[in-house]
Order: sequence, then C-alpha cells, then structure tokens
Amino acid sequence: MLDIQHLTKTYGEKKAVDDLSLHIAPGEIYGFIGHNGAGKTTTLKSVVGILQFDQGEITIDGRSIKADPLGCKREMAYIPDNPDLYDYMTGIKYLNFIADVFGVDAQTRQARIRTYADAFELTGDLAQPIAAYSHGMKQKLAIIAAWLHNPKVIIMDEPFVGLDPKAAHLLKGMMREVCDNGGAIFFSTHVLEVAEKLCDEIAIIDKGRLVAQGTLEALRSGEKGASLEQLFLELTESEEKQA
Repeated sequence: MLDIQHLTKTYGEKKAVDDLSLHIAPGEIYGFIGHNGAGKTTTLKSVVGILQFDQGEITIDGRSIKADPLGCKREMAYIPDNPDLYDYMTGIKYLNFIADVFGVDAQTRQARIRTYADAFELTGDLAQPIAAYSHGMKQKLAIIAAWLHNPKVIIMDEPFVGLDPKAAHLLKGMMREVCDNGGAIFFSTHVLEVAEKLCDEIAIIDKGRLVAQGTLEALRSGEKGASLEQLFLELTESEEKQA
C-alpha cells in the first residue's frame, strides 16, 4: 500500500533521513517512533509530496509520488502535527471546500460530515470561524476533513496531541476501521500506550536512520530489546517534561 525505498533527504550537509526503507501493507496501523529531530516529520512530508527528496522512491498503491503526485494524493490524506487551516473560513465551509477538492458528492459529504462532526461533538461549532477554534477543535476538524474522501492511506504526524481522551478513543476506532476495510495508516507518535495497544508494527528512527522495525513484542524480545526500553523511557520522560 505504502512503500518507501532508500529515502534520503538532506538539508545542507545534514542528512535528515538517511537511506530509509519501510513497507506498510494494507490493513496495517504502522507507528513511527523517535526523538524530536529524528527525521519523522521529514519522512512524512516526503511521503505526502510536500518535500522533495534527494534519493529513493515512494509509492502509494503502486503510484510514484514523484511521477504521479496528484494520483497519489487522491488516494491519501495527511494530518500534520499542527494543522494549518484557513482561519477565515467557517468549519463547514472548510469541510465543503475539501470535499470539492476531492470530488465528494453532496449526499456523501453531508452524511460523513454529520456522522463525524456529531461523534467529535463539533456540529454546533461548524458555523463558527476556524479562527475561534481551540487547538483541539482544529485537530478534530482536520481529522474529519481527512476522512471525507475515504482515503486508502492516511498519514498523520502526532495526531493525538491536543485531543481529549474521548476524541482520542474515537480516532483510534476510526483508524482501525480504515485498516479493517483494507486501508493503511502510517503515523508518528510519542504516545507509547498507542504504540503498545494500537499499532500492528512500528519503526524506530534515530538521526535519520532506521534503528528497528517489526511488532512491538518481537522488538522487545529481540537483541535490541534493552535499547528499545531505554528509548521508551526517554520518550516518556520527554512527555512528562512537556506536560
């Protein structure tokens, strides 16, 4: 579904991503873990076509992001860590704008907007300008927008940051439903509970290079188990400092 082969991205003399190869299969929720600055966001932005990369290839459902960027983007959705929405629009105008971009018909968009906005308890705020939204409300709006065109692949950068527990639980269910229907999820996270309970596989990146990949159980029982536990401890301490 999503194939990353030998991805390399440099900024000057620094390699932000160094020869990274990953494969996310249909039906998988794939977690991407690493310290701040490890190369997670650069990887995700390369996958969705925001950043050009120096070497390697990325394909979405068999299409190259370099050769057919529009074809790839029709099949995917991207939620950045800090959604940059059109603040002058109301919530409902923004959702209709996204639906127009992806060619979602009126009946389908209305049904999906109603379903997701009700679930996220955002329906009463859709008539308000996005500028008046809190960070959590913007995150919810971005999630609804991402799900509108029923994408095959969803890319998310720290999607649980800013969400209340109820919304986070709802999002986890939505992610699993996408994969149960044959789609795929690739997302970065510092929420270790998510990596343990939600992800089918994870990849750990450090200084732009892949450190380990596989199921969490296999990684913990393998030769890199001790270093994996140390990474989790460091990430947990980082989360506590940021809280």
